[in-house]
Amino acid sequence: MSIERVRTDSPWEETIGFARAVAAGDRVLVAGTMPLVGGVLQGEGDPYVQTKVAFGNALAALKPFGLGAADVLRTRMYLTHLRDADAAARAHRELFEAAPPATTLVVVSGFVDSRVLVEVELEAFRDLSPETEREG
Repeated sequence: MSIERVRTDSPWEETIGFARAVAAGDRVLVAGTMPLVGGVLQGEGDPYVQTKVAFGNALAALKPFGLGAADVLRTRMYLTHLRDADAAARAHRELFEAAPPATTLVVVSGFVDSRVLVEVELEAFRDLSPETEREG
């Protein structure tokens, strides 16, 4: 089985030494993803926007594998405040309503950037059977 890795322009990937996404067999794992675009925090103070941007970034990491939201098996949302759970849940529902994954929502004490309210992870399935043709 080969292992494939996808890296992005996130400075944290080099600093910490990780890949944004790693595929092994039929599983694709996307690392903790913050609501940053070009290194700039999006939606400061807005957990709904931060959740949408973070999941948008995580879903973009699936594109090199020809995958999207419908292929996601599991999501994890890490929030710094319980008060943000409804906003994060609404964003999650909008993104994954058509094919709901298993999900976990956890409140944590904080992130490396104190302005970040939400960080997300996801796991996806890619069908590697030869008789299945996928649309990209």
